[in-house]
Amino acid sequence: MIVVLGEIEVEEGAIDGVKDALATMEAATRAEAGCITYAFATDVSSPTTIRLVEQWQSMAALEEHFVSPHMAAFGKALGGLAPKSLDIKSYEIAGEVKLPG
Repeated sequence: MIVVLGEIEVEEGAIDGVKDALATMEAATRAEAGCITYAFATDVSSPTTIRLVEQWQSMAALEEHFVSPHMAAFGKALGGLAPKSLDIKSYEIAGEVKLPG
């Protein structure tokens, strides 16, 4: 499984202008073959921080996502959003483990 975690810091109020684009992207991506989870969220303690969580069945599925038409449309929709910082990483996960307790 491939897990993608992201933290995007934007200017105050910038998230309001892209909420529709985020929701559209979530819906389109969740319908993709190989997508397990795809979500954007605002950090409850920092309203200018967007968190991204993705789970994919394989790297091939993630690669297909990057060339999808809705990914291109999403890029255009966010064209004016200049993040203050952007940190997105992917991880290959061997399996799920039970939490302690």
